Amino acid sequence: MNAGTARVYFVFAHPHRTRSRANAQVLARVRDLPSVTTVDLYEAYPRFHLDVSREQAALAAHEVICLQHPIYWYSMPPLLKLWVDEVFALGFAYGPGGTALAGKRLQLSLTTGGGPDAYSAEGYHGRPLEDFLLPAVQTARLCKMTYLEPMVLHGAGKATDAEIEAHAERVRDRLLNLTNPLYRGEAVGG
Repeated sequence: MNAGTARVYFVFAHPHRTRSRANAQVLARVRDLPSVTTVDLYEAYPRFHLDVSREQAALAAHEVICLQHPIYWYSMPPLLKLWVDEVFALGFAYGPGGTALAGKRLQLSLTTGGGPDAYSAEGYHGRPLEDFLLPAVQTARLCKMTYLEPMVLHGAGKATDAEIEAHAERVRDRLLNLTNPLYRGEAVGG
């Protein structure tokens, strides 16, 4: 790796990866990128017993944390929520002495079951998707991270193979840009 190249810790969280078309395709497209380290939480921790020290060391060694997951009940899958709860600990990620994540960037890569119209004031969910992402925005702020514009594939279950491939390629390109020493990403919301 070249000096100045940012490293990405790509945290994949899908409880049913073998049934996932979109999330699994994104993982396949980024898994072999030179500056990207991937972890499949459900594969690494099938019994939900996290190795917190290992995960904290991985976060400390990377400049960008990318969370790849489907939206589950307006949030994240349960193992990812447990991971955030335990790994982003007081004294590590925030609070007194908790500066390990300060200055790092948080990138979300998400899939939804509903289309973009479902996530609006008039839509099925009655709110824009951004409203459901406020916990991630606040987590980044609390940890003094930069929250980057999320990448979203709406209606993943009904998406065509071409739409899924295009989304996976967008995620791959974004991660390549984030690892480029010349990248100057724009922060949003935090």
